[in-house]
Amino acid sequence: MNGVKNLGDIFMTTVLWILLVLVALFGGLVGGVFIARKQFEKEIGEHPRLTPDAIREMMSQMGQKPSEAKIQQTYRNIIKQSKAAAAKAKK
Repeated sequence: MNGVKNLGDIFMTTVLWILLVLVALFGGLVGGVFIARKQFEKEIGEHPRLTPDAIREMMSQMGQKPSEAKIQQTYRNIIKQSKAAAAKAKK
C-alpha cells in the first residue's frame, strides 16, 4: 500500500482531533468564566459602585438633609458589609 493509510485510521485521527479541539474549547470557556468572575469580584471589592456622593444624593431625594458624618458612617457600613459578604463567600 505504499504509504496510503487505511480509511479507518484517517477517520479515527480526524475524530481524535475534533474531540481534542472541543475539549480545548470547553476548557478555555470554563477557565475564562472562572477568571472573569474572580476579576469582577476583586474589582467590585476594591472599588464599590456606591460612593459618598451617591449616598448624599439618595438621602437628598428621600427628603433628608444629611450631614457629612452621617454620609461617611453610611458609606463605611456599606463597605464593611460588602467585605463581610466577600469573606463569607470565600468560605
